[in-house]
Amino acid sequence: MIPMGNRDKLKDKQRIVVKIGSSSLTHPETGDMNLEKMERLVRVLADWSNQGKDVVLVSSGAIAVGRKTMNLTERPKEKSVKQACAAIGQTRLMMVYQRLFSEYNKVPAQLLLTKLTMLRDENRRNARANFKELLSMGVIPIVNENDTVVTDEIEFGDNDTLSAIVAALINADLLILLSDIDGLYTDNPRINPEAKLISEVTYITDELESMAKGAGSDVGTGGMATKITAARIANDAGADMVICNANDVTKLRDILAGEEVGTLFCAHKNPDFHILKYVTAEKE
Repeated sequence: MIPMGNRDKLKDKQRIVVKIGSSSLTHPETGDMNLEKMERLVRVLADWSNQGKDVVLVSSGAIAVGRKTMNLTERPKEKSVKQACAAIGQTRLMMVYQRLFSEYNKVPAQLLLTKLTMLRDENRRNARANFKELLSMGVIPIVNENDTVVTDEIEFGDNDTLSAIVAALINADLLILLSDIDGLYTDNPRINPEAKLISEVTYITDELESMAKGAGSDVGTGGMATKITAARIANDAGADMVICNANDVTKLRDILAGEEVGTLFCAHKNPDFHILKYVTAEKE
């Protein structure tokens, strides 16, 4: 019997967390929501749910959508303005997701988290139980950081880390980060045309971390370094992780078909893993 390769094993994944960032949800020219991309994403996730898979979506975009709604040309720097934009944008974002998922007969649910949810044992247990119940009902949870109330001390700061924490909390076996880059490169491909895409990472080394020179944007907050952090968390928790380009979200299907898409970080479950090791009260 020929052993399955690491990519082939992705075909059997049953509990999947998908994260999409602000820059992937909006049009760069206008800042408006990219409805066509969101519709394609929802269709893939709904189809996975139809196959009996548990699906969780971690979606950025609240601040970006609120910023556009209020005609703010630059990303807000003041915490109060960010929180106001998040409050405005979160309802509009969920309204769009609600309509799109309803087209495929799927029910979404909104969960807004802060670090306190993970730091407090009772809150963490309640969050896990909530996810468990929603998934058992065939609901697709949509998760974001609770940007409307979060403070510097209790914020995750980026949804790459949040998505990995969620994957660990619910015992997901696959985390997919949809990004504005194809995956992890040997160098920054926007600067160095000789940079090569790394297809598979079996273990995260210091040398590999030095390759993560970031792919930030005016809209999002996460660069490649945060994705490496997410990979550490997911892999230690026992989940594989894939970084792939969000330009074509239908590539999600190719990932679960075992095709070579993006960069795969292979799980190596740490017997000493505990979420509290990766969630601290102080913002790093």
